[in-house]
Amino acid sequence: MSEPARSNADLGQIPSLTVEGSRATVQLRRPHHHNRLEPADLAALMEIFRTVEADRTLRVLVLTATGRSFSAGYHIGAFGQAESGPTLEAVIEALERLSVPTICALNGSVYGGSTDLALACDFRIGVEGMKLVMPAARLGLHYYPSGMRRYVSRLGLNVAKRLFLAAEPMGTDALLATGYLDEAVPPAELMAHVDRLAERLQAGAPLAVQGMKKALNDIARGEDVDVEIATRAAAVAQSADFAEGRLAWREKREPRFTGA
Repeated sequence: MSEPARSNADLGQIPSLTVEGSRATVQLRRPHHHNRLEPADLAALMEIFRTVEADRTLRVLVLTATGRSFSAGYHIGAFGQAESGPTLEAVIEALERLSVPTICALNGSVYGGSTDLALACDFRIGVEGMKLVMPAARLGLHYYPSGMRRYVSRLGLNVAKRLFLAAEPMGTDALLATGYLDEAVPPAELMAHVDRLAERLQAGAPLAVQGMKKALNDIARGEDVDVEIATRAAAVAQSADFAEGRLAWREKREPRFTGA
């Protein structure tokens, strides 16, 4: 008996946003196509990131996916088509510039432009046995500047050349050695490790965590922001959260930060 044809619904849906307390979770949902990114997904992700940035109660964002792969990258067939929506580069830049810290939970292998989507997150936890492939050179594709800058600043020039010029596949051990992955865990343990990291990030003082995230990313981009960082640090030093942090330290208890 032949397999019934799949409907559009079977092929997947645009990414979803779930909010639980101060944690936002974004999930890619096209498992039958290894979570390939379509133009509609880029529009949905951009709107999600705008929503997250506007919600001052959020403290962390987790990006993950359904199925056996994290993402096969941007749909090759969509390149060159006239689009009115956001580009992949714009979406990934919006992700990197989110105020809240971000964790990518790589539930499987990652390819193409989605390697940069994960790299734009502050932390990456993957599953054992996953691999990364950046096939731009094999496709005749010149990658966009902000993505290459991110690879060089975060992984180093030599690693970036191996990935972009030689299109060298990297397995789990290499991804750990190069710093692309912070951790690699058995698939059944992935979300438990992500939860623990998310809880640590949520426990920090929001003004300090978000301010230092921005500072570190600006420094990595080579931007001259010393005055801006110093001004922000001085403001945080006057915050109610810093006062609460010092009081909790003296009283030997967990602080209760409010983001003020």
